[in-house]
This record gives sequence, C-alpha cells and structure tokens, in this order.
Amino acid sequence: MALKFTELQKKIAQSLLTSPATMELLAERTGIPKAELQTELQFFQQLKLTTQNPTTKEYALKEEISAELKRRKAIEQEDDNAFRIQVIIEIQAVEEELLKKQLEKVLEVMGKEPYFRIYAHSSAPIEKVGERYSTFLEVNLSVRDFRALVRLMFFYGPTSVEVIKPKEIKFTLDDFQNGLVDMSEMVHGYAEYIMGILSRQQVEEFNQRLYKSLGNTAALQEEMNKNKAAAASAAPKMAPAPQGKEQ
Repeated sequence: MALKFTELQKKIAQSLLTSPATMELLAERTGIPKAELQTELQFFQQLKLTTQNPTTKEYALKEEISAELKRRKAIEQEDDNAFRIQVIIEIQAVEEELLKKQLEKVLEVMGKEPYFRIYAHSSAPIEKVGERYSTFLEVNLSVRDFRALVRLMFFYGPTSVEVIKPKEIKFTLDDFQNGLVDMSEMVHGYAEYIMGILSRQQVEEFNQRLYKSLGNTAALQEEMNKNKAAAASAAPKMAPAPQGKEQ
C-alpha cells in the first residue's frame, strides 16, 4: 500500500522539486523550523527518497522520484476534474493466470473511462487465500463529478476510498440529480441480477431476515454481507455491471 505523506512532507518535497537545497535554505523556503525539518529529512533518507551531497550538504530528490512528481504535476495542470481520490480495488479469481488477466482488464477499462484521469497505480503481490487467488489494485485518480464518482463506486467496487481533494465539496443540482438517478438504476440492476440467481426459497428467507434487521444497522450490514457471499458462490462468473445512462 502506498505511503501517505503529511502536508509538511509534501511541502518539503515540492521545495526540493524546484532545486536541491541545504537545510538552511529549505528552512528559509518553507518556513519550517530546523528541528522539524531535520526529522522529516531523516525520514526521507530512510525511505531512500532523497540524497545528500557530501560536499555541498544539499539535499535533493532522487531522479526517479523527481521525474514521477513532475509527471503528476503535468497531469494535474491539465486536469479539471472535480475530485482527486485514491482507491483500493480487491480482485479475486480461482486461477492465478486468470487473476492476472482480470487485473490487466480492470486497468485497461479504467484507463478508457472518459471521465477518469489516472495519475498512478500499483498492485499487491498475488496471494492464495483458501481456494482463490487474491490481489488488490491501488489507483490514484481524479473523477469529473459526483456522477462519475457514483460510476466508479458501483462499477469497480473499491474496498477503500480516500478523498485527496477538494477540502470542500460542492454539487450542482443537475450533477447531484443525475448521480442519484444512476445510483438508483445500478442498485436495481444488481438486485435483479442477485434475485435471478437465487432460488425462490432463498429469496423468501432473505426477505424475512432483511425485514427483521431493518432499524438495526449492524444486523442489516451482516445480512447484506451474507447475501453477497451467497450470490458470489452461486454465480458462475462475475456479475455484469448494470448499464447506466450516458454521461
């Protein structure tokens, strides 16, 4: 999983991205007290993100780190999407090779989404868990608006979402309305699919347990998880994502 850097650390990195600097010059540029600056620079050194010239005592970002930050900055300058987020998407398969293909497919499809802009991605080593192989994909991206965010959540099902920016979120009425309509259609699409693969008895049992759990959030969540697991075991392949309206 990618490291999460503090605002202080980002400030130091941005300063070093401009040019190498000594401790004194960095303190002057950033306004960070030298004691704090020294601690953060030691952290950077431990992670092998920076180097220090033994003669000039200047700190500098490693070339590959500097190149990656510049690449992301160039993307950001042309990016007018509303939300910048980081998501983790878990992927499982019964065969390792199939899992690798699914991983490639998810990245390919996300890269073609007209309202997403991917900044970076990485995947975890594949592990065997029981009878299945599992990995997760971590993606740093931006999405155009609330409606696009709804699409991301329902079509790709991330297990974790971190909103990087903005700090304050505003919606237009049309964007919010369209997102809610898409959400409603997707929920009904998934419900129809699940009901289609469950037997009548399973549906009746599920409904009985569901009504009993209404008003009890923990019980409701547990019931939803049970139903999700039952649907997954009954389905011969991944459920097709319901098609929403064009954006």
